[in-house]
Amino acid sequence: MKKIPDMVIRRLSTYSRVLSDLMEKGIDLVSSDELGKLSGCNGTQVRKDLAYFGQFGTRGVGYRISELKSRITKILGMDGRWNVALIGIGNLGTALLSHEGFRRHKFDIIIGFDVDKSKVGKKFNGVEIKDMSELKRAISEKDIKMAIITVPVQSAQTVANILVDAGIKAILNFAPVNISISKDVFLKNVDLSLELEGLSFFLTHNEYQNNEFNGSYG
Repeated sequence: MKKIPDMVIRRLSTYSRVLSDLMEKGIDLVSSDELGKLSGCNGTQVRKDLAYFGQFGTRGVGYRISELKSRITKILGMDGRWNVALIGIGNLGTALLSHEGFRRHKFDIIIGFDVDKSKVGKKFNGVEIKDMSELKRAISEKDIKMAIITVPVQSAQTVANILVDAGIKAILNFAPVNISISKDVFLKNVDLSLELEGLSFFLTHNEYQNNEFNGSYG
């Protein structure tokens, strides 16, 4: 299978959201130019992105919105639900447990883990917190393939190693540090400080405030 650029996947997610909005408005058809404009790109980019995954739409007619939405949903693996584990129940971890957007988009954080004994056994937004010593067994029993790391920097690599050993195949890492994992595990790093510094750059250097740079950071 040919390698799919990360930005293509990001745009597919955007297309999916736009298509959902159009469906709610009762619209049946959309052209690539219209979809591109609503998604912040252009029709050529839309057609190029979709071409990675086959043939879509009808020339001169456009895309049937419900059909395209369904196919993109399957491409993104969102035609089912994903059980997710969260490791680190600090301020950020607690905030993520309260974020209803995950469930709305079919990501169910069903269990949390921490080393703090005062948190173990409690529930945050309905999610039970367990001791790290129980992680491997719980991951296997609940068929969890995805995990979120929100632990301190010094613990991130150790936690990642434990997750990989437990069978986790995809990790979203919020700890501001680069971690090393095996090649068969997918890793996404979210460094909030880095993102804010990017915004600070564009606010400081007004000469870069144009369409070429706007929205391209990251």
